[in-house]
Amino acid sequence: MVKPPYAPEAQEWGFTPTAESLNGRLAMLGFAFAIAIEALSGQGVLHFLNLI
Repeated sequence: MVKPPYAPEAQEWGFTPTAESLNGRLAMLGFAFAIAIEALSGQGVLHFLNLI
């Protein structure tokens, strides 16, 4: 019998397809937020956060 992916004993760590998909989606959100901050404030992200 195949265990469903949400079963606690089926969880995997490391470079799994699910982890890579989540990482890619979060990276896309980060880039989208960075572009939105720059477009709305006229400053880069580091200037917006007063880091430089």
